[in-house]
Amino acid sequence: MAATNAGFVNINSDLGESFGPWVMGNDAEVLKIVKSANVACGFHASDPTVMVDTVKLCQENGVSIGAHPGFADLQGFGRRVINLTTKELEANIAYQIGALQAIAALHGAKVTHMKPHGMMANMSAESAEMCDAICRATKAADRDLIFLAQANTEQGKAARRAGLRVAEEVFADRTYTDAGMLTPRKETNSMIKDAAQAVAHVRRMVDEQAIYSTSGKRIPCRVDSICVHGDGPTAVAVSRAVREGLEGAGIRIVPLTEMPSLD
Repeated sequence: MAATNAGFVNINSDLGESFGPWVMGNDAEVLKIVKSANVACGFHASDPTVMVDTVKLCQENGVSIGAHPGFADLQGFGRRVINLTTKELEANIAYQIGALQAIAALHGAKVTHMKPHGMMANMSAESAEMCDAICRATKAADRDLIFLAQANTEQGKAARRAGLRVAEEVFADRTYTDAGMLTPRKETNSMIKDAAQAVAHVRRMVDEQAIYSTSGKRIPCRVDSICVHGDGPTAVAVSRAVREGLEGAGIRIVPLTEMPSLD
């Protein structure tokens, strides 16, 4: 694993998750704050027009563009368990990355990273087999794609085995279990909605290069990127507070493509 990216960090958000006339979140405002966007590719959310609009907003704001593939589960927003074969998973990932690459090319832009969504992300965080399939498809689509991986999980290990560059990600608005995994959303303490609490949470992780569980357990990790969710009523306020808190500490916020020392 490469050295800590001292003085630099990325802020990313999962965006482009509207569908037809149904609007999710406030992408226009969040994209003024974050530096990398994980754009839904049509399976758990989004559609071609939403993808086009999101790519344009990324271009206007100097935000790097990432594919955010998920399970084919519009009704469940990709947060339900779907057991795919490795062949199906590999094909699903390639299909979704390819769709966003084509949309980006339509507007002279380029997809530069990939991050699995929702339940696909949570399941693959603990499954080397799933991660290997995801990485095979990602590398086939573009070997230069950065894998935005949940810190200290199978995702980063598999991406490194595949020869992909890896950015280790922690979450500004989510809590962690003693195993270092995200607290399941069904639990009442899974989300951090208070801006000041989110800032303190992020500063601690960045300063100490570690995550802390809800019981106080310290789990060392590299912190390359901070995820702020763009789909809740407090999303803009929390995102803005996190960025201001980091910049106030002298930390430079950059796109994933400008992060030094990604391995």
